[in-house]
Amino acid sequence: MAKLVSKTYGEALFEIAVEEQKARELMQEVQGILDILDANPEFDGLMKHPGISKQEKLQVVSEVFRGKTSQELSNFLEIVVSKERYGDIRAIFQYFIDRVKEVEKIGVAYVTTPMELGDSQKEKVQQRLLETSGYKTMEMHYSVDTSLIGGMVIRIGDRVVDSSIRSKLDELTKQLLQIQLG
Repeated sequence: MAKLVSKTYGEALFEIAVEEQKARELMQEVQGILDILDANPEFDGLMKHPGISKQEKLQVVSEVFRGKTSQELSNFLEIVVSKERYGDIRAIFQYFIDRVKEVEKIGVAYVTTPMELGDSQKEKVQQRLLETSGYKTMEMHYSVDTSLIGGMVIRIGDRVVDSSIRSKLDELTKQLLQIQLG
């Protein structure tokens, strides 16, 4: 159910953004709001509290966001609160961000290596991903996992490329275990 809600509302926000030709601007605003929500969990608690009326929540949203965000986003937030869907706001915003990135051809890559990569190595990985993926730009996220031994694991969306030594050793182990000694 939550996935349907996030898709319905996220798609509505996306259509507004495209219609107003403000997709990137609204995406940045939405990301800013998510950052603010992460930094202020009390606000989340207030907006989800069952003892606070819908009218009071609408007033809070109006006071907090009106004039500080675009008209489109302020109105959208008020609709979400009036329909009592604030609990799904993060999923709605994430759907919207993913949709904008999809249309703008912005890829998000998670690269895991056994040791920290240097700047030139990171640049080479990013360039290679741009050449092979069809994205215009890449948002890169690097992490270190020493258990990989060597190579790297790259995840873009639901695609994973695992060229790590650990996975090759695991595969070799499986093959050796399947050999029957006669």
